[in-house]
Amino acid sequence: MSSSVPFTPTSTSLLMSLPPYSTTSIPRLQALYSDFSRQKHSNPASYHSNVEWWRKALETIVGAGLQRTHHDIGSKNDRLVLHAGQELIERVKIPKVGKPLAIGPVLTELRSTRTVVPLPDFLSAKVSIYDPGWLPARIAAYVVGKPLWWALEQMGVVGEEGILGSGSRQHHHKDTSWWGDYVLVPLLERAADAVMERQNARMASPGDALYTMETFRTAFAGVCGGDEDDALRETDVKVLVKYLERDRGVLRADKEIIKFVQHTATAGERIITAVDRGILELKTAIRNLHTQVESLQNKMDDCTRKASSALQQKRKASALSYIRSRKHLEDLLNKRLGALSTLESTFITVEAAAGDVEIMKSYESSAVTLRAILAHPSLQRSSIDKTMEALAEANSDAREVDDAVRLGGDIAIGVDDAVDDIELEREWMALVKETEASEKVNEAEETSCMEAVAESALPLT
Repeated sequence: MSSSVPFTPTSTSLLMSLPPYSTTSIPRLQALYSDFSRQKHSNPASYHSNVEWWRKALETIVGAGLQRTHHDIGSKNDRLVLHAGQELIERVKIPKVGKPLAIGPVLTELRSTRTVVPLPDFLSAKVSIYDPGWLPARIAAYVVGKPLWWALEQMGVVGEEGILGSGSRQHHHKDTSWWGDYVLVPLLERAADAVMERQNARMASPGDALYTMETFRTAFAGVCGGDEDDALRETDVKVLVKYLERDRGVLRADKEIIKFVQHTATAGERIITAVDRGILELKTAIRNLHTQVESLQNKMDDCTRKASSALQQKRKASALSYIRSRKHLEDLLNKRLGALSTLESTFITVEAAAGDVEIMKSYESSAVTLRAILAHPSLQRSSIDKTMEALAEANSDAREVDDAVRLGGDIAIGVDDAVDDIELEREWMALVKETEASEKVNEAEETSCMEAVAESALPLT
């Protein structure tokens, strides 16, 4: 069986319709598909530009589910993990451009920046990929050894044309050391954000934080960019759960059980308890009963249709058989509905009790916090009295200072502070009387003018 995966016009056109392919000319693609690895030292700007283009291209290929052809089945359609190898090379081959020759160096470069992480290293790592000390041995060996290799290459000792080199670019292109599975960290981060957004929207009770691996796959279908009706791929789920647990600290996974927790949760709150397992078992039983009820209803509908068809065809015995089966199914359905009602009532009670426990924990925490605040030395009675006395003294001192400043200002501008209040009162009364007298004079003048006008208006006799 040939390992070659022939490209088709449909697959090629789909690839070319997505960025960054859709915005790249054929001549530029030819340069990107060539072996540009030697440009890292001769033309670093061009080299890093090409690596960045391939980063975007690989994210598009994986995120859009283009790793597999229509004839492939299995895990090759993962949307968080890149499966690098000959199949990938054939998959991205473009007419008039050819196959990419520098994916290996690109992946090596992306590994050094933690943009991609080998899948085995990602799943086995004990510390976060964001931890400064996180550097798997193979990547460290590359980072340390590459400068030495480059120096020897510049001296002509190693390399394609060096003394110890193979002298053949074909040998370089046959290197398969970069083949393998890689987690694309940017895609993983976006998927994790989508999971948390969806989980926060549906989180209303303790039971909403609990999932089995299977229910997690269906509940968060589509967060990686796939169809909302398609459950997450098994590999994608492993990577996503590991990342959310180890790197985000927002869930706890124990075999087939997943529990979402607060990022600030304590070690004790992260434990999957017997209560959690009991709630999850109730959720699973209720979900299974819902499935059984739906199946029984479908079977009853099928028996009804078959009985009607038999009656139309005058097949009484068959019709009675279908009616009898329908009756048995109806009895079983009633039992299942009764059990479902009981389980749902129990589940509501259990969730309410679990919620009450959380509320009481909050009350206890609040009480402890309040006691700690009230126990502060500054809130003791003697301290409060002392503080208030000091505040009163400070206010008194402030008033004295204010009075002194005001007095000094009056003296500076020549204001006599010893003005007699009685004398001021007399002057004020004199001003009032003068104003009243002036108003009376004005009123008298106005009255006199009005009378004169009235007399002049009388007719002569």
